[in-house]
Order: sequence, then structure tokens, then C-alpha cells
Amino acid sequence: MKFRTRSSAIIGTLCLVTSLALALATASAVEPADPVKPVSASLTEVARAQGPSAGAAGPDDTLWIAERAGTVRVLDDQGLGAPVLDISDETTTDGERGLLGVAFDKTFAHFYISFTDLEGTSTVDEFAVEGGRLLPDTRRTVLTQTQPYANHNGGDIKFGPDGYLYIAFGDGGSGGDPHGNGQKLDTLLGKLLRIDPAGGEPYAIPADNPFVDDANAKDEIWSYGLRNPWRFSFDAGTGDLLIGDVGQSDWEEIDWAPADSKGGENYGWASMEGTHPFRGGTEPANHVPPVHEYDRTGLGCSVTGGFVYRGDAIPDLRGSYVFSDYCDGTLRTLQMKDGEVTGVGDLGVSGGEVISFVEGGDGELYVLGSGGVVSRVDPA
Repeated sequence: MKFRTRSSAIIGTLCLVTSLALALATASAVEPADPVKPVSASLTEVARAQGPSAGAAGPDDTLWIAERAGTVRVLDDQGLGAPVLDISDETTTDGERGLLGVAFDKTFAHFYISFTDLEGTSTVDEFAVEGGRLLPDTRRTVLTQTQPYANHNGGDIKFGPDGYLYIAFGDGGSGGDPHGNGQKLDTLLGKLLRIDPAGGEPYAIPADNPFVDDANAKDEIWSYGLRNPWRFSFDAGTGDLLIGDVGQSDWEEIDWAPADSKGGENYGWASMEGTHPFRGGTEPANHVPPVHEYDRTGLGCSVTGGFVYRGDAIPDLRGSYVFSDYCDGTLRTLQMKDGEVTGVGDLGVSGGEVISFVEGGDGELYVLGSGGVVSRVDPA
């Protein structure tokens, strides 16, 4: 997919070698990893939105961009169009609320939105799609979850390689997980969920979900021990799952699960923050530590999970996980093998206050900045 650009759209082009200090500082959660082979990249502005928050690859080589205040607009060769959906009278942008996630099923037959309603309740709704157009009259609510506070709502949604819908919810908010939701299995908060929206009304539970036989656990839970899994993704090449989980005050983390995982991973919160006991907590026996963490002694403050790059524009980047931090904005990279980080680095370019990434249908990556810029990751 090619978009119109302008000469002022090049945000920056730098070589990764200039960021050696950052590469050394962002150590693997297991042991320090080596800096990766330098990769040159640039950011090209392709559109400006109003507070873009999330996006998804749509039919006919389009990108559907969600704006936090409640609108969805389609980006194609002609640019960013008028809203195709407007729920701005149903949501609010106070705290960390708003329209927080969008997703298509594999055949583009249904479009899903994840938002917090006016009472702050997390809501996932479905629309049928026909000929690339939403059918408003088909809207139905798939799942809701009450949020006790206005932060740590999570809200990201993705369809996995298995065809099921995954939903990320934070621990409910405030600070330090005061209700202990991260480690509780009787709540959907602090969890990654897995449901089948096409299998029942309003949805079905996949029979192989890890807690379906546990009377004390919610059947929807796929994994738990998450604080605020703001952005997660599946590797289009391997099917592996990667989660960017925002830390409390000291550590930001990237969690990983292989494509053949049976679910049930406990990522540790709030007993652990990354690989470190949180406020005197004891590490759970089944704790799955992050594959990567970084502290807040630098400019970072809130990890923004991204995608494993599978595009063709930058061959040397292929197979690397690209992510960022809302406060730092640098596009960072991890090279991984069999669930272990083998190299860390960055692309030497900043996306500003990076709030999300979008993976195009062709595997190319786009960066959403809170200031409204939608940029494509291009070669230098």
C-alpha cells in the first residue's frame, strides 16, 4: 500500500550505531544482550489524525485508524477519510479511557472496537462488514468489564493465528494493584482473555482455554499477572505472542509466549515488577519472567508494545521486534531466538509520544503519535 507523503514528513533518519548507550542500558531480563547489527530507518508521515490510539489492517490494503475520542477513519491511497464510525457520545477521554482498540477477523467479515463507556466500563462491540463497509445496524456487544478506576484499562484487541479474539485488560487501576486483581483468577482484570465471538451469543469459550475446568477461575482467561498490557501482538511469521506490559514505577517489560503455548502463563504482577519483587512480594512458583525489561533511569516511563517486523522494505529489520516508550519515543528493537533476546538496539529515530503501532497487510509498520502524526517505518 502506498500513501501520499510530503517532503516535511521525514521525521528523521539515523543509524542504530548512534544509540549504543541505550542498547546497553536496555538489557535482557535474563542477561545483558549484545547490540544488534546497525539498521537504518526513517519515519515518513502519511497522515494526521485526531488523537490516534490504535489501528488495524483492513480490506483492500487499507488501515483503519481509531481516534481516542471515539471515531474510526480509513487510511488508503487517497489519505485519511471522513469517519466511518463515531461513538464519541458514548465514551470519554478522562484518565486513560476512550476508544482503545480495533480489530478485524481474518476474513474482514467483522470489525471489533474496544472502548470504555461513559461509566468507565470496558466494552467490546462487533459490527458486520460488507464490501469493506461497516453495517451499523448489526452492532452488538460481545463483552463488558467494569473498571474500578480510570487508569490501567488496557483495551487492546487482536485476533490470534487460531482465529480467536484476544482482549487485554489492565489490573483495574489506581496504583500497586490495591485489589490484587493481577493474581486473582476470579476476575478478568489484569488478564489476557481468549474468546470465540462467532461461536456463541454473545461469545463462546474455546474448549482448550487453560482454566475451563477450574471452578474458581474465569473461563475467558488465557494468561494473567499483568499490570497494564497496553499493546500486544502476534508475530505474523511464527505466531508467537508478545506483550508490552507497563510497569508501576521502576521497570517496563516485554512478555513472550510461543505459538504452541497452552496458555495459563503467570507474568507475575503484582508480586513482581519485571524480574524484581514488588514491594516485598514473593515470586510466584509459576512466574514467567519477561524476555526483556528496562528501568526508568533514562527517559522511558511507559512501554508501548509493537510488532515483529515481517515487511520487505527493510530486509535487515525482518524478524526483529519493534517497540517504543511513550515518554522516550525512540523506536527500539529486540532480536530473539527461541524466546530469548539475542540483541537489543534501536532504529535511531523517534516517533514522539508513541501511543501505538499498526501492522499493515503487507507487514510494514506504522507508528501512531499522540500528537496526531501517523508515520510509516521506511528505509533510510
